[in-house]
Amino acid sequence: MSEKNHNVSRRQFLTYTLTGVGGFMAAGMLMPMVRMAVDPVLDAAAEGDMNYLVEFDELGEEPIRRELTYEADDGWYESEQIETIYVYRDGDDVVALSAVCTHLGCTVSWEGSEDYPEMFYCPCHFGLYERDGTNVEGTPPTEPLHRYEYEIRDGAVYVGQSEPQ
Repeated sequence: MSEKNHNVSRRQFLTYTLTGVGGFMAAGMLMPMVRMAVDPVLDAAAEGDMNYLVEFDELGEEPIRRELTYEADDGWYESEQIETIYVYRDGDDVVALSAVCTHLGCTVSWEGSEDYPEMFYCPCHFGLYERDGTNVEGTPPTEPLHRYEYEIRDGAVYVGQSEPQ
């Protein structure tokens, strides 16, 4: 291959040099600001925390409503969060479902409509869910109710984060 003769003028050399130096200086100034904004969000200290919900002996086959109150720290400030959970026993297993409708975030209720017994019902947009949280075809929700991870310690049920089914 033949080598081509590349001549760079003084003006091009200065342009390339100043652009590179300016880019490094801008990155050096922006990185601390970006890191300050992103680090608290990436801090996953609260993940995996289990919160007391109910005594295991109180559970039956009928879903009961419980309020879960906990302190949440999102990196910038702490706040008190309240979540509504429906929990019941399914044999030796525990089912803990979020009461937040997956359609638009309304609150569902167990047997909330006389027309739909033994179902979770969202009165805002007439959403329906089966007992296990599965959404009913032909109603607004497009996915099942979220399910909480749980563990049983000393005869009590503790729940963690909710996850899609």
